[in-house]
Amino acid sequence: MGCDGDMSDSKPNDLFDRSSMLEHWADGFIIPGYESYLNKIISLEEKSQIFVGNPTVDNLTEIRVAYSYAYSAWQEVSMFEIGKAEELSLRNQTNIYPTNVLLITDNVNTGSYNLELPSNIAAQGFPALDYLIHGIAGTDNEILDQYINSSNHKNYLTDLTTRMLTLTRDVYTDWTTGYRETFIADDGSSASSSVNRMVNDYLFYYERFLRAGKIAIPSGVFSGSPLANNVEAFYSDEPINKYLYINSFTAFRQFFEGESKYTGSGPSLAAYLDYIQVLTNGADISGAITTAMNNVETVSADLGNDLNMQVVEDNSKMLATYDALQVITVFMKADMLSALNISVDYVDADGD
Repeated sequence: MGCDGDMSDSKPNDLFDRSSMLEHWADGFIIPGYESYLNKIISLEEKSQIFVGNPTVDNLTEIRVAYSYAYSAWQEVSMFEIGKAEELSLRNQTNIYPTNVLLITDNVNTGSYNLELPSNIAAQGFPALDYLIHGIAGTDNEILDQYINSSNHKNYLTDLTTRMLTLTRDVYTDWTTGYRETFIADDGSSASSSVNRMVNDYLFYYERFLRAGKIAIPSGVFSGSPLANNVEAFYSDEPINKYLYINSFTAFRQFFEGESKYTGSGPSLAAYLDYIQVLTNGADISGAITTAMNNVETVSADLGNDLNMQVVEDNSKMLATYDALQVITVFMKADMLSALNISVDYVDADGD
């Protein structure tokens, strides 16, 4: 498919109901997704308080389970970096990995840190929490000793989970106290409209954080050699990084197709592309993207549960997954954006 469309031209006959699509995005994906995630973060914070108050094997298990549930729920909302989430840089403060172990150690040892500073982005969120409850020592008993014998460790764990809760609650509250209406009302086709901004944010997330962060960077696509330790959830005893990747891709696909697990089907990017195809007698872009997504799911099924070990033992499967993901990048960034007359508003450093 070509990507020669003039994105500065408008389609005067484009009467697709963008407002209804925005409403479905807000009510079917964003708000219920953040509500589910917020509930998981509340549970995580509660389990953290219990563990800090009584560091036992059972309570360590409980916080690990809560961490896994919350991390999974995060995959559904990470793509929605718009509104308050963009203002707070929620994604950067929630899931930048690999975490900076030296910085975490220094913060814990000194007891002096400010998690609001950009310099501490790599020392907080899920990756830092992963290290603190899985990787800070070699055995569970040794991990418990760290918390039993050090109030600084307890304080840092508490501060991490409290900050995650505060940020998440701020974003959810903003959506439910006015931003939803603002988001839906801005249904025009200008560069700053909700559809254009959301599509750019959605595609940027896919390129940078799903395709690159979860697969391309650990497999060495951009570095020339594998970086196996750069996988998500590196320290977790029970491998969950493939699970997180699959959840992320499933959420990405469901958003494209308008298939909400909370409210059912609704107006979507796929439907919008089908409408444009009929309007212009153009190519079947949504069909091509769907085929590419099917292929990603087929190829991804061959990955092992631990992506770190997958890179070490048979990196070819990671590289094959990246190749499949990259096909979607081309269709969406070129053909989809051209069809919808949406200009790219970000720069991707990976040279796509």
